[in-house]
Amino acid sequence: MPTLTLRGGARVAVVAAQWRDAFGVVTRGRVQLELRDGEPGPVLGHAAGFWLRGTGVRALRNPGRRTATVRILTPTPDHRRNDMNSRMEPGVVADPASARTSHTHRYRGLAVTGLIATLAAMVATTLAAALAQAAGVDFEIPDGGEAIPLPGFAVVTGFCSVVGIVIAVALLRWSARPARRFVWTAVSLTVISLVPPLVSGADTATTTALLGLHLVPAAVMIPTLTQSLRTRTN
Repeated sequence: MPTLTLRGGARVAVVAAQWRDAFGVVTRGRVQLELRDGEPGPVLGHAAGFWLRGTGVRALRNPGRRTATVRILTPTPDHRRNDMNSRMEPGVVADPASARTSHTHRYRGLAVTGLIATLAAMVATTLAAALAQAAGVDFEIPDGGEAIPLPGFAVVTGFCSVVGIVIAVALLRWSARPARRFVWTAVSLTVISLVPPLVSGADTATTTALLGLHLVPAAVMIPTLTQSLRTRTN
């Protein structure tokens, strides 16, 4: 009864001949099924059972950092069918069609969550800009010679937030640790976005207000998308 060991982030290709009648049980950690077309399939947890014959699964991968193990049950030739049935334990069975549907729901759920957060970020940023304007900040940029209008804050916030959603979806699709990498990427981009206000030549009040307005949508979008990614990879 061999055991397959997958270290964190490891990937093992599935050879059809070796898994023809084998039944796997996850005995430690988590294992993700990779479909034949490259789409990531469902993530199986501890005690989940599965077989791969005719499912279109081309590889097994460990999406986490901890080592995962899979116990492979192979029936004897004389009792292949009966033994397989008797050894099956409750768990998830790989089905390409349902896996694709499940994965589509994950993408859609993340996008919907992101769009709701985007609307919240746009409202929060525009409200903060209006309060700053009421306090005497003119938002005038010397190079342009004109003050930034309130709708402009909403438009820029919406655009940047949608970019963040696209990045989150891409990481969910291709990264083994999407939440962690999203945090690093989003924080890095937020820091970079603080540079233009600092070099704009605007007065101190406008510069300070613009820096704060860059942080408002980040405070809304980053935690929301990070939590959503964690929920969809557990």
